[in-house]
Amino acid sequence: MPALDHASPAADPSRRAGADSDLVAGLDGGAAGRDVFSIRDLTKEFGVSARTLRFYEEKRLLDPRRNGEQRLYSRRDRARLRYVLMGKSVGFSLEEVREMLDLYDLGDGQRRQLRVALAKFQERVVRLERQRTDIDRAIAELTRASLQVQSMLADRTKDED
Repeated sequence: MPALDHASPAADPSRRAGADSDLVAGLDGGAAGRDVFSIRDLTKEFGVSARTLRFYEEKRLLDPRRNGEQRLYSRRDRARLRYVLMGKSVGFSLEEVREMLDLYDLGDGQRRQLRVALAKFQERVVRLERQRTDIDRAIAELTRASLQVQSMLADRTKDED
């Protein structure tokens, strides 16, 4: 799995330009025309803490450029953050999300990234359906056992009266 490329934006301007803004096509609601976002912009938009953003930066999921102490996030960072949060919300680990994101930079028009993402999504659906079946079975068993215990309790209560 290739590592994230952390070259400076000056060395690779396309990395910070709109060229990569389609990373999460269809999931980009609300950054119309903007190329740069502050930490406050992203915390407000996504409902995450600044600490969370710094953690994702430490994990190399985001790569904001710096202006002194200020972090400036690109459209690419914003799209990656949206993808990370979506992945987490459906149960992917940060490592799994990073694997899918790292495939973006392969230069194959995202075909491999999309194939890998599709396979992971389908695997996750199967796993969640299995869990749902197990949960439904457990609920049915607990409901049955609760009714039995309730009946036993009612019988004992009658005996006391």
